Amino acid sequence: MVSVVVDQVRRAKAPPLDGEGLTWGGAQERGRASSGDATPTQPSPIEGEGSIWQVLEAVPDPEIPVLGITDLGIVRHADADRVVLTPTYTGCPATHVIETMVREALDAAGYRATRIETVLTPPWTTDWITGEGRAKLKAYGIAPPLPAGVRAVECPQCGSSDTAEISRFGSTPCKSLWRCHACLEPFDHFKCH
Repeated sequence: MVSVVVDQVRRAKAPPLDGEGLTWGGAQERGRASSGDATPTQPSPIEGEGSIWQVLEAVPDPEIPVLGITDLGIVRHADADRVVLTPTYTGCPATHVIETMVREALDAAGYRATRIETVLTPPWTTDWITGEGRAKLKAYGIAPPLPAGVRAVECPQCGSSDTAEISRFGSTPCKSLWRCHACLEPFDHFKCH
């Protein structure tokens, strides 16, 4: 089912936004009223409550494409009326890209009237990353965030905890750069917050 949704998303072309935009505040909304009967470029919504979640599971995080936005825990609510997103931090450069990707995925699956809201409170925390998301990070070579109080960052390459932080700033604002003393490989660590 998810592969069908992914194929729909890849083939879909979002219509122009006609001047619609997003503004920061309590929530941003961007949705479209239903335009009537479905056409080949406007499929009917997939039936079932879990279907919108299946659509969202197919949307990758643009900065860490091995993770979906649901793995990252930034989807706070989803139903046919609205999808609520919380960015990983205020000012995240990927926020608008994610909103656009979600809009395209929803449109492709027939959820054209679904509003997208971006909320900043409560703020996102690494605790919201799913267990599957943490496993995907590690398999991708990024040390997942640690539980509170744990200081030893394990190397995602060899598993050693003989590691050291090289730089608090990594390849993206959410990551820091580390080095393993056992295998001598550098790696990113997803910062806790």
